[in-house]
Amino acid sequence: MGPLSGFTIVEIAGIGPGPFCCMLLSDMGAKVIRVDRKQSGHWRPVPGINRGRLSIQVDLKQPAGVETVLRLVEHADALTEGFRPGVMERLGLGPEVCLKRNKRLVYGRITGWGQDGPLAQTAGHDINYIALTGALHGIGLASEPVPPLNLIGDYGGGGMLLAFGLVCALLEARSSGQGQVVDAAMTDGSALLMAAIYGLKANGGWTNQRQTNLLDGGAHFYGVYECADGKWLSIGSIEPQFYALLREQADLPEVEFDAQMDKSAWPDLRARLAAVFKNKTRDQWQVLMEGTDVCFAPVLDLDEAPQHPHNRARETFVEMDGAVQPAPAPRFSRTPASIQSGLTEPGSATDLILAEAGFAVEEIAELRETSVI
Repeated sequence: MGPLSGFTIVEIAGIGPGPFCCMLLSDMGAKVIRVDRKQSGHWRPVPGINRGRLSIQVDLKQPAGVETVLRLVEHADALTEGFRPGVMERLGLGPEVCLKRNKRLVYGRITGWGQDGPLAQTAGHDINYIALTGALHGIGLASEPVPPLNLIGDYGGGGMLLAFGLVCALLEARSSGQGQVVDAAMTDGSALLMAAIYGLKANGGWTNQRQTNLLDGGAHFYGVYECADGKWLSIGSIEPQFYALLREQADLPEVEFDAQMDKSAWPDLRARLAAVFKNKTRDQWQVLMEGTDVCFAPVLDLDEAPQHPHNRARETFVEMDGAVQPAPAPRFSRTPASIQSGLTEPGSATDLILAEAGFAVEEIAELRETSVI
């Protein structure tokens, strides 16, 4: 029923941003076939980002295994892979080979540094990619940058951008009849996510010193504060009318608070506001401010967030495979997204996938006898 229903994606199994991209596509209705490698150890996919797949297990070190994947590619709309540049080519599954089999194929590649450039063959992780683009420098305390989980490089600038690129290329292929390669680099993606911040800096509205800016904890009216019970709350009272309401709810009549946008006053006002918020528990502040235009929210942990009434009302989280996980997003009025299935064991749909791709019963049996599948 989802908006991508009817599209078939071949996912060469990997970790991190690649599976996240394919989770998004599956939630939107695409049929995602995950090609798991045969291995001696037992690997179980991670709940959430590996949901909604059909899995085939193939030995890519055997020519017959490579040929098996190429036959799947003939029936697919897109393929995704997340290896270092050149690995898929050495396997015999590079874009040139795949596009010869299927000229309409969209070939999605996700790496940290991109397919070319001086660092293309270098190992790295999310923290390195966002460090190179200025994103990490801008996040954290005045004294040191703080890693923002791996949300910016891996998932926002990586997997989500790859999903966007794939859908763009799939739309183009419908009119042109031709596929192409989508090169999604996490450095490119994390830089793109910083577009507004670079724009503010160009206009003189942002400095390189952390916690001196509007959105990095410098402003007393935009940040997090500890409460009497050791829990935290968030405030984002930027607009004058919201700031006035913050002053009313937090009882801040002092004339010093009139100078909302006086950056020189921010450190002192932040300290004074911090002392005020320490006078009540987070729940007490929640009763007072939640649902108003203060721009308030409690800082919830991973156990609390799924239980919040707003998240429950919108069914923002679901439970599947014994794990709480985010529900599909965004929402569609006519073609709703949905989780197609939970976790699938590697190889659990091998015969079904091959049969749907036109493999004869005898061919499947031979592939199994020769340990290709």
